Amino acid sequence: MGSLKRATTKLTSRSGWFGDKSFNYTNLFAPQFPYNLPRRQRKMLRPSPFFSLDSNLPIVLLLIAGLQHALACLAGACSWIQVITPPMIISQTLNFSNDLQSYMVSASLICSGILSIVQMLHTRIPYTNKYIGTGIVTIVGVSFNTIPVFTSMADRMYSNGTCPNNTDGSRAACPEAYGYFIGTCMLASLFEIGVSLLPATVIKKACPPVVSSTVIIMIACQLLQSSGFSNWSGGDCTENCPSADAPRPLPYGAIEFIGLGFLAVVTILFVEIFGSPFMKSGSLIIALAVGSTVGCACNYCVNKIRDSPAITFLWVHTFKLKVDPPSILPILAVYLINSVEALGDITAASEASRLSVGGSEFDERIQGGILADGLAGILAGAMTQAPMSVFAQNNGIIALTRVANRSAGLVCAGYLILFGVLGKISGVFISIPKPVLGGVTSFLFANVLVSGVRILSRISWQRRDRIILATAWTFAFGVLLVPEWSAHFFRGVDTNGNEALEGWLETIETVVSTPSILGCLVAMSMNLIMPEDVDEESKDASDMEQGINENRNTITEIPSTAQSTQSQLEK
Repeated sequence: MGSLKRATTKLTSRSGWFGDKSFNYTNLFAPQFPYNLPRRQRKMLRPSPFFSLDSNLPIVLLLIAGLQHALACLAGACSWIQVITPPMIISQTLNFSNDLQSYMVSASLICSGILSIVQMLHTRIPYTNKYIGTGIVTIVGVSFNTIPVFTSMADRMYSNGTCPNNTDGSRAACPEAYGYFIGTCMLASLFEIGVSLLPATVIKKACPPVVSSTVIIMIACQLLQSSGFSNWSGGDCTENCPSADAPRPLPYGAIEFIGLGFLAVVTILFVEIFGSPFMKSGSLIIALAVGSTVGCACNYCVNKIRDSPAITFLWVHTFKLKVDPPSILPILAVYLINSVEALGDITAASEASRLSVGGSEFDERIQGGILADGLAGILAGAMTQAPMSVFAQNNGIIALTRVANRSAGLVCAGYLILFGVLGKISGVFISIPKPVLGGVTSFLFANVLVSGVRILSRISWQRRDRIILATAWTFAFGVLLVPEWSAHFFRGVDTNGNEALEGWLETIETVVSTPSILGCLVAMSMNLIMPEDVDEESKDASDMEQGINENRNTITEIPSTAQSTQSQLEK
């Protein structure tokens, strides 16, 4: 009866819908002019109250905060992994039909919403002290770490005849390759489940910042090269881009394409400077909308909305699951990277939520989050999607809105599922002109690169660190700049039809031709081989501790600075 009475009161009272007057809705929606603010506007900068994990949130604010998180997911407002871009890259790489591309985006949204709910519920496994999920606001999306491995696998399958090519040499649709990919990922996800049982200190020891930063930087550079700027210039073509059937085909790198992408980037910058906090959380969505509006008005859009169903769900399309042996080792490396990133993202989410980042409760969140990440690899594959993992977009939304409420995260997951079920929404996304998508994703991938550089700021830059980075980057950037360096790696090796040997050689070729994986393995090996600088060990430890404390205080310093400024203005 008590719960029913509280629910009735909340639904029938003004405070239940809008809360008290302590929350400043004006700050959330009002555009900002950051130059020479008058005194009256400065007084409006008073920070809004902080809503903790289990606080009682008014309904309107709950819906708004959930929508902000959902917009951050749709195009990646803050960081480097999002929901809709990876399935679009996969669909375009394998030349899927419009109907199948629409399904891929819709299924990705639905899968992201379902698996995000699993993360936030923090369910205890019966008869054990283990958990599934973090229990805090944690949104998952398709891991960008898998995309370089996928593109390498797709290139190999098109070259060896597993996937067909059209008579003009362009790629034909190859759903079989996607079945190989998700089947292999489902098998390899057992590795991350095993990693979740290890202490967090062991994971940090295997992949310190000098390793994880290398991986993030190389993934960003590889995606900028293979996807971002490629789409910005017109797509995977040389002439008649993006295709001969396009309403207005142009040669690759035409000034019209460059201008469309540039318009999208300028829109992002304009919103980031003058937009309200609510607009900033969806700046990339706004850029896609502006660029697509101009592109469609100039006849650069291929209308795929009519091919998209009004309502859809999972398993409308299915793929035959298979295992690709050469891709197992690279995908295992990806899952190790995902584990380390999940640890960092969960720590950042805990800090933004003003929760402890130490002790048994924090260890339970880490263990549950990584375990749910591993299970997501299996469940996502069962839902016809690539592996999904925790990502950090929404940590920035928590700091921006000061809403760390679990209910807001669950509302966000509900929005994602709704967006996925409404199939026309996915049709809108796949109708976006490639130059617009390329401009926006190039900006996004550059943010990935910045994230990697930011991680490097935490290391002490001893001689050991420089040697590890120099060695790893020698191979990683070398492969990125000269992809053909290993084209004849096993020239003259006679396998005599031995399929096991052929598979092993293909595995090695995949590893040495993928910059992020090669850089990761070299950095991890060097980290284990190189001895510590004995004369600087104590200094290194103190510097690292100071850097971590500075990062932890970043979020709390913002409201403190605002309050201090307000006090000075009032005086």
